[in-house]
Amino acid sequence: MRLHLHPDVVTTDTDDGTVLLDERTGRYWQLNTTGAHVLHRLLDGHDPVRIAADVTDRHKIDAHQAERDVTAVIEQLRTAELVIA
Repeated sequence: MRLHLHPDVVTTDTDDGTVLLDERTGRYWQLNTTGAHVLHRLLDGHDPVRIAADVTDRHKIDAHQAERDVTAVIEQLRTAELVIA
């Protein structure tokens, strides 16, 4: 699954994660460092299952929880129309 930012969405990385600005609506979205990691990996074309494995390794959490968390980030980004396939 290769996702791309919507053309009207710009991002800025911060010490605490990533901020996304939807220029269509003027709304800002903030991702913590883990959410930012998920977003960047998705934009680089990585598979959500592999991203979840990375999150599991980095944070020493349950693999099923990491998969649910990665799926939740993807769904929230899609629902907000910040990314497109």
